[in-house]
Amino acid sequence: MTGLRKFIKAQPVLVISLLLAAATMFIIPPDKEYIGYCNRTVLIELFALMAAVAGLRSIGIFDKLTKVLLSKTGTVRRLGAVLTLICFFSAMLVTNDVALITFVPLTLLIFGSINDSKSLILTVVLETAAANLGSMMTPVGNPQNLFLYDKYGLTAMTFLKTMLPVGVVGLAAVMGLTLLLPKDKCKAPESKDTEIPKLKAAVYTGLFLVCIAAVFRLIPDWVCLIVAVAAAVICDIKLLGKVDYALLATFVGFFVFVGNIARIEAVSDFFSRILTGRELISGALLSQVISNVPAAVMLAEFTDNGTQLLLGVDIGGFGTLIASLASLISFQIYRKDKNVQTGRYFVVFSVINFALLALLLGVQFLIC
Repeated sequence: MTGLRKFIKAQPVLVISLLLAAATMFIIPPDKEYIGYCNRTVLIELFALMAAVAGLRSIGIFDKLTKVLLSKTGTVRRLGAVLTLICFFSAMLVTNDVALITFVPLTLLIFGSINDSKSLILTVVLETAAANLGSMMTPVGNPQNLFLYDKYGLTAMTFLKTMLPVGVVGLAAVMGLTLLLPKDKCKAPESKDTEIPKLKAAVYTGLFLVCIAAVFRLIPDWVCLIVAVAAAVICDIKLLGKVDYALLATFVGFFVFVGNIARIEAVSDFFSRILTGRELISGALLSQVISNVPAAVMLAEFTDNGTQLLLGVDIGGFGTLIASLASLISFQIYRKDKNVQTGRYFVVFSVINFALLALLLGVQFLIC
């Protein structure tokens, strides 16, 4: 039972998705239509992207880039601003989860060396907000974007036009909040230079480019899968173990749940009626309760307005701590700090995130 409790605590969204899928199986017993529930392209692209990013991270590319960027900082305020911008732009390409997994531990190390716990909390919260904002801007920035981009057949230009206004406003707001950080002098900790293996760097970069090509429908998804497996076999078979299979299984669970729900006529009609014209606010509100990835998968089955749903679930990543899985990741990493202040973190996080949620929703309502 102890092991089960640990698993539920570690993967609550996965457990919920599997329970929901299992419950609907009693209403709609498994049949041949189940095969069509899962979006194969999304699952393959997520798998390949996670393998590519794990490979790039394993050879120290992100560490090298961070060291170069941080060499220009001299104050706590400038350091916080640089880290926030790094999370914003890196999340566009390597997802918000990976950006935070990479840079939040570094932030803990740096701020631990200057013994500034208050600035640490604000910086981590702003990094998290910036990563969620940056990930909004590209189809590969987060799982729900990838899913909705493929589900609705959006073009890159449509996607950019949809997300650019709220992304720019959000970034301006977050960078403005970095002015709350003090101007105290500081410097990044010294670290030893490591040589990046050229062959692995070339292979992982090539895999990442193949993933991008698959996302933009320039090559078939099966080519992306073959290249990902081949890259792991050639360079490091352990990469296949670093893929977040829990996330993939979560998608499968929600695909089955939503597929079954859609076949129940009364339920399908209800959701379609409720969602029509309310995709933005529905996506944002549901994300507060079950997080934006499952909210996107669930609601997409009941509306044709993909751009408004995209905005709803991405903006809905702000607000509660569970609205975005990336926010939970930051919090879990911060909890490992020796001077952790959970209460203060929760207050700072909630104030900033609910303010961003209100701001971005307000901006989008004005645009509409």
